[in-house]
Amino acid sequence: MYKQVFRLGLCLLLTLWVGFCSFCQPAMALTEEQKLISETWRIVNRTYLDETFNHQNWWLVRQKILKKPLKDHQQAYVAIRNMLQSLDDPFTRFLDPEQYRSLQVSTSGELTGVGLQIALNPQTGRLEVVSPIVGSPAEKAGIRPRDRILKIEGVSTKNLTLDEAAARMRGPIGSLVTLLIEREGDGTKEIRILRDRITLNPVVAQLRSSSQGMPIGYLRLTQFNANAPMELAHAITSLEKKGAAAYILDLRNNPGGLLQAGVEIARQWLDSGTIVYTVNRQGLMGSFDSFGPALTEDPLVILVNEGTASASEILAGALQDNGRAQLVGETTFGKGLIQSLFDLSDGSGLAVTIAKYETPNHRDINKLGIKPDKVVHQEPITRDQIGTEADVQYQAALEMLTANSVVAGAS
Repeated sequence: MYKQVFRLGLCLLLTLWVGFCSFCQPAMALTEEQKLISETWRIVNRTYLDETFNHQNWWLVRQKILKKPLKDHQQAYVAIRNMLQSLDDPFTRFLDPEQYRSLQVSTSGELTGVGLQIALNPQTGRLEVVSPIVGSPAEKAGIRPRDRILKIEGVSTKNLTLDEAAARMRGPIGSLVTLLIEREGDGTKEIRILRDRITLNPVVAQLRSSSQGMPIGYLRLTQFNANAPMELAHAITSLEKKGAAAYILDLRNNPGGLLQAGVEIARQWLDSGTIVYTVNRQGLMGSFDSFGPALTEDPLVILVNEGTASASEILAGALQDNGRAQLVGETTFGKGLIQSLFDLSDGSGLAVTIAKYETPNHRDINKLGIKPDKVVHQEPITRDQIGTEADVQYQAALEMLTANSVVAGAS
């Protein structure tokens, strides 16, 4: 009996010793490609909104990819994109060095290409137009929000990522790109677009008047880039000096941009109150608030449509929930997820969905959008018709401001 116990103890000791020695052996050195994959994996592991990682073993995903031979960075990029694709989140994506520089330029205020903001529809997986940038070649060619892009230069978009689709639409200034577009109720058609440099001047400001002679400050905000808060503040201050008594803020076809820009612009209209709540994967809630003073206390109506997305929805939801503005138009796009950008060691980048946002009244608008106070359907109009009699949403906003002014005067 003693010998059996001794043998068992010795076997256990040897097993532990062998296991310990194996553990102490130095790990195999990772290649540069494997280090980049591990770097990406760690960022997603630490920050991604869905802690189930789309109901999969995220550690095992990494291990499987690292077992495959990688000859160069291009193969590593493909492996990273495949790894991220398993999350089933079109907004969490890898950007090679060229794509990352392009994104940084676009948020800083200038870019080249056709001028389309695109997204993968989370329900259908199809490539959709969020909105064309104002004055861009895409807008001039007649492309509209919700148009589906079926082919780019004859190549099906069915299996393309957002970045692959964007890359195929980029090209030298003056070159042509052909898109096959599908539009609800209109079937499909080919559209040829001449690529060009796109200047992102995000603010259009004009002093107008209603039929009753009320001076109206019309502000059109086309994108939330780094320049937007300062330019909008200058516009509001200028219109106040010119005697504006009420405002129309046009966020139609504004695809969003920088979260912080949306927050700063909301503060220009609010004396106090919560602007937006953010919720991370632990369920921890943060908030951005306004502490005033607002740049103006004048009445405000906001124009929205199905191309109003992301930071635009944060701004519209904040001012609607705080009772600062009324919304006119159509239900917004419904993008309620927040991405953060991360630099990678080789100059590439990573966009990761790190949180979702809720309006001050705790509305989760992702895939639902924000419903305006007054729903007004608008048939397609040209850029030159915006703010004219052909613009029924704009006319409805004028009527709302005039009616409110009459009621205020009577009381």
